[in-house]
Amino acid sequence: MAAGESGSDSGEDARGVYGITVAAELVGTGVQNLRLYERRGLLTPGRTAGGTRLYSRDDVTRLGRITALLEAGLNLAGVAMVLDLQDDLADARRAADDPAPTQG
Repeated sequence: MAAGESGSDSGEDARGVYGITVAAELVGTGVQNLRLYERRGLLTPGRTAGGTRLYSRDDVTRLGRITALLEAGLNLAGVAMVLDLQDDLADARRAADDPAPTQG
């Protein structure tokens, strides 16, 4: 799963609605941190035609996960690895929950 995707089925949760300042305030960090996380590939916010970042509810949720992992003592490389593993696990769980098509 790509950075910034949480696998939510709700289009509303994936739609960018928050500017960078609001998203930073929601997770209690600075806007420079959000820019750094994007440069490091930890999330990919949407963009307007003019290039302004727009963060979705899914992005804010992911930012909360990033913040919690950093507070737990991980560095950004460790955070990236944990997020990738969590995303892979979520994908595997969804695949296991989806009934396999029957041939017949």
